[in-house]
Amino acid sequence: MSSTKMILGLFDDPDEMMHGIEKLQKNSVPIYDVYTPMPIHGIEDKLGIKESRLGYAAFCFGCLGGSVIFSIVYYTLVHDWPMNIGGKPHFAMPNFVPFTFEWTILWTAFGMVFTFFYATHLFPGRTPRVMDLRATDDRFVIAIDAKGNIPHDDITRILQEAGAVEVKHNDRKYVSYE
Repeated sequence: MSSTKMILGLFDDPDEMMHGIEKLQKNSVPIYDVYTPMPIHGIEDKLGIKESRLGYAAFCFGCLGGSVIFSIVYYTLVHDWPMNIGGKPHFAMPNFVPFTFEWTILWTAFGMVFTFFYATHLFPGRTPRVMDLRATDDRFVIAIDAKGNIPHDDITRILQEAGAVEVKHNDRKYVSYE
């Protein structure tokens, strides 16, 4: 068994890369991921990527933050240390709104930062995982997991027919910046 873990097809043009994706899918070659230096319209649909669920996570973090601060303020101002200020009732809802709003936004922001770090594995101090250094500069890269049933020579031929300027067989899963 070969030590190749990834087969990378490097393209100069996004249209040729999209043509390469079509050819690979037509030949039932599973694509691991695609790396581009700029956003390409319609690539998510072509690769079958589902819509992000980050909005649900943000909503949950916001609800959690709002509930926590509302509970703290309610307990503090109504049960633990009730004060009669200007004859207002202890449980005056308009007084609770600014704290609840601010904490909702704060918890949503921090929760989304932690969710981003978890989802992308980009924790501070960690070496970034990069397939090819030129993918962030001027190349469009299609990464194919080499552990499939299709021979590597056939994948190389398909990528070259689609217009790949270079096909690399990586024996390591990722190339590091160092």
